[in-house]
Amino acid sequence: MRILVLGRTGQLGTGIARRVPRGVRLDMSGRDRADLEAPETCAALIRETVPDAVINAAAYTAVDRAEEEEDRATRVNAAAPGAMAAECAVLGIPLVHISTDYVFDGAGSEPWQPGDIPAPLGAYGRSKLTGEMAVRESGAAHAILRTSWVVSAHGSNFVRTMLRLARERDSLRVVADQVGGPTPANALADACLRIAASLRAEPGKTGTYHFSGAPETSRAGFARAIFDMACIACPVEDIPTADYPTPARRPLNSRLDCRATRDAFGLEQPDWRDGLRDILTELGDISR
Repeated sequence: MRILVLGRTGQLGTGIARRVPRGVRLDMSGRDRADLEAPETCAALIRETVPDAVINAAAYTAVDRAEEEEDRATRVNAAAPGAMAAECAVLGIPLVHISTDYVFDGAGSEPWQPGDIPAPLGAYGRSKLTGEMAVRESGAAHAILRTSWVVSAHGSNFVRTMLRLARERDSLRVVADQVGGPTPANALADACLRIAASLRAEPGKTGTYHFSGAPETSRAGFARAIFDMACIACPVEDIPTADYPTPARRPLNSRLDCRATRDAFGLEQPDWRDGLRDILTELGDISR
């Protein structure tokens, strides 16, 4: 089986390249082959390579900057996936497309179901929701996989930011009213690869799914877990989101109900604590 992966250098793309199972050959694509700001190049790459499945691991993820660059975010997060999906529909190729908890407004405290009505708070969430709609409307066999709080030893993410700040400051103030499930990029990579293979065999599994880590925690709780595991003495003060204003509003409730993903693909929610240990080991902050 040959899988085309768009997004070679990101957290997820890096994870996919490391986790490829036996019998699967990856074609990892970067901006030099398909520029998501030029959606037609994405469609052209699929048309030229005709893979057995496509995983779109690329996205515009600068949540705050998207408030000023919504057109650009929408081109990358909506027009490009739409072009991919349209080409996949023509060629009969399944597509796994990554989306986000930011399509929801974060109200309440119950985990979001895949069928709940989206209501994004900002430009990034709107761009991702528009991308979901484009994929659904294409007619391609697809899995839209919403996730949250992706972390790894690579790129820009909460774990790396907390480690850096803890070494620069005596203590940190971290929001405690944003709650969700941190998702190790390696576990998300495994999920994408399994879903791509399953969709190729059973295109009737087309739909929208959720995949995130467990157990749920707050941003502040996650920070404490990082420092505890890395043996870093950095006190964390709980603060409300209102005390940490950002250009883009963040959802307070990022809990995702992942039962449909388990039932369709046999994928259990990963324990983010295991993933965190792997990340800190790779970064050299703890030893096995």
